[in-house]
Amino acid sequence: MSNLLLLIPLALLLGLLGLAGFIWCLNRDQFDDLEGAAHRILEDEDEDEDEDEA
Repeated sequence: MSNLLLLIPLALLLGLLGLAGFIWCLNRDQFDDLEGAAHRILEDEDEDEDEDEA
């Protein structure tokens, strides 16, 4: 029983820290461009460099 008195507040604290971190990321615009990185990885950088040289 004494273990629950420690584990329940600890679990609530960790949950609140996770929620606070998520809200902090939302406020810092971390999730604005979700598709940009997916499109950039498919683009070939070598084609862009070849066009600049010509």
